[in-house]
Amino acid sequence: MFHTESYSGTREQNYELLIRQLHALLEGESDRIANLSNASALLRQFLNDVNWVGFYIYQGGELVLGPFQGLPACVRIPLPRGVCGKAASERATVRVPDVHAFPGHIACDAASRSEIVVPILKDGALLGVLDIDSPSLDRFDETDQTYLEKFVEELTRHL
Repeated sequence: MFHTESYSGTREQNYELLIRQLHALLEGESDRIANLSNASALLRQFLNDVNWVGFYIYQGGELVLGPFQGLPACVRIPLPRGVCGKAASERATVRVPDVHAFPGHIACDAASRSEIVVPILKDGALLGVLDIDSPSLDRFDETDQTYLEKFVEELTRHL
């Protein structure tokens, strides 16, 4: 496995490399499930100190579990419930330093302590969300948010 510390560059350079790897991995493939599956596996391999990486797909007014890496998860999340529902409803990234302090948090994995959720938007339409959990408090910062949003932008080109 490789993680962000395994690269010799800055965190920003490592994230840029990750995004280039995503592009190369998805180039020429149009199947949404295959691309979401590979994207979740790539993120799980790249990111350190995370215990769940995956996607929820927006269907029929709720988020439905999609491809992921980690323990079994909640299957359906109604909007605007939980961190994922809030990010989907507001169509904005939500970064939570302590999920136990987040009103309405949905605890799928009791080990999760912090979370970041990035909405996936295409032509203004909500396709779903990228959800990443960590067993550490305050795991995700502005750099993570900036580059995970760029990661989702690249992914969206292949959905």
